[in-house]
Amino acid sequence: MSVLSLNVGSSSLKFGIYRVDAGEAHPIAEGEIDVRGEHRQLRYRQDGKAVTQALTGESDASALDALQQLAANAPIAAVAHRIVHGGPWLREHCLIDEAVTKKIEAAASFAPLHVPAALAWLRHATKALPRARQIACFDTAFHRDLPDTARVLPLPHELLAKGVQRYGFHGLSCESILAQMENVPARLIIAHLGSGASLTAVRDGRSIDTSMGMTPTGGIIMGTRPGDLDPGVLLFLLREGHTDTRELEDLLEHRSGLRGISGLSADVRELSEAKGHPLAALALEQFALSVARQAAGMAVVLGGIDLLVCTGGIGEHDAATRERISAHLAPCFPTLPLRVLPSRENRIMAIHAARLAH
Repeated sequence: MSVLSLNVGSSSLKFGIYRVDAGEAHPIAEGEIDVRGEHRQLRYRQDGKAVTQALTGESDASALDALQQLAANAPIAAVAHRIVHGGPWLREHCLIDEAVTKKIEAAASFAPLHVPAALAWLRHATKALPRARQIACFDTAFHRDLPDTARVLPLPHELLAKGVQRYGFHGLSCESILAQMENVPARLIIAHLGSGASLTAVRDGRSIDTSMGMTPTGGIIMGTRPGDLDPGVLLFLLREGHTDTRELEDLLEHRSGLRGISGLSADVRELSEAKGHPLAALALEQFALSVARQAAGMAVVLGGIDLLVCTGGIGEHDAATRERISAHLAPCFPTLPLRVLPSRENRIMAIHAARLAH
């Protein structure tokens, strides 16, 4: 069957069109849609060739029309949607019906930067492809069996009933890494390093700890998010009138992390090119140290580390960052193997969608 995977970000949409057969996803086309304002573009690879195509319409529906044309010889039977957070109600990949949609809508407050955008594309896809099955693939599903030592947060226990717990994210990326490995080591750490970034401790193929918490804002330093932060800082800012809740959300989601430290950019490439800019250098060093510190802590949970896998935009493509991380870990783990693998979330989503749509 032919499956379309939609992986929605804050300013772009990554997609893949696949022929799924016997649990394998064979790409027809993979790429990205720039969905920002004017000059909207569709960039993809098909048959080994890179193509850039201008989108004529301004609506998101025009982008879906272009994707359907790419799959003209293989009508799309299922659409897989990456849903970052399903709240406490949705922890397994599933077919989307009205009840599931309502639960995803209710989970939007857990990840307001991600879930509303995914819901918008779900509505577009349902209208544009009325005969296709719509499937939700949850980033939290991989972590659904976290042990209580990781899942339960150090807060009053009755808050668990309100959904306050560690969920973990980048689960689809973790699934894709395991799928690429012939032999999964017993004590594995997966570092998904991109604009959003997290580490996951995997023992015998199962997630037992992960750096992000109830929301995708916690954990290590990210492009525009601070990661773990003294909660007293937030109370101070609110108490002293330096911010309100809406401004605080913007600060935590868009103005912190690498961007906040450097005052320059959230992009590691731009920071690396900013020679002689001390705050850019500080941001890069803090990021690498944040990753190494988290990895070392996960070694305690795992009882050691057999392999560290780096993935995501930074993890795959920025050798300097990987070298910094390795240098920080070397005194404690002098022979730690590090491997680079691509994150193939869209392919994993297509495989799940084909399985559920049958």
